[in-house]
Amino acid sequence: MSKPALYYATLSPPSRAVLLTAKAIGLELELRPINLLKGEHLTPEFLKLNPQHTIPTLIDGDANIIDSHAICAYLIEKYGKAHESLYPKDLVKRANVDARLHLDSGHLFARLRFLYEPVLYYGSTDCSVDKIAYVQKCYEILEGFLKDQTYLCGNELTIADFCCVATVTSVNDVAPIDEFKFPKVHAWLKALSELPYYKATNEEGAEELKALFKTKLAENRSK
Repeated sequence: MSKPALYYATLSPPSRAVLLTAKAIGLELELRPINLLKGEHLTPEFLKLNPQHTIPTLIDGDANIIDSHAICAYLIEKYGKAHESLYPKDLVKRANVDARLHLDSGHLFARLRFLYEPVLYYGSTDCSVDKIAYVQKCYEILEGFLKDQTYLCGNELTIADFCCVATVTSVNDVAPIDEFKFPKVHAWLKALSELPYYKATNEEGAEELKALFKTKLAENRSK
């Protein structure tokens, strides 16, 4: 049986969320890197796989899945039956996980993209206080969810944690997290950083993206 194939980039927080999920359940993927800065996600070949031209994209037999949150859920359902707590069967618990996944896609990642994309792709020099504050408002939401629990959906790790942490750790240099205002967010980040697969799977790519953003911003401002 062939491995599921993942089109991904280590720079991409959504890609790293899927990689964290695969590591958590011990699933080996066939990794197919895509260079976003060279526009490899816009080639005719890739557009046939994914007209939305986003990564990650998962190919598993006849299945073609194009959203990181959907991919994470799919991997647990198909390959992670021994790890069901990552995406619970219980209707209420699953609804809470889904809600946090939407928090990532609708707020966290959307605001990271609003800040990063113009600089990385279009030569923008805008890294304004307002854009940074817009990202930091999400930390208030996370702090609220984490008030009485270790993880975003309770005291058990879920795919929502993987998706949200991949985004937060990709922007927390530009939009710092005040440890006095958001102690629970700091504790959550520490708990996730202690996972044995976390550093190689998420931290290195997050640091790479943050460094690239700073470099591109400086280049754009020097022109």
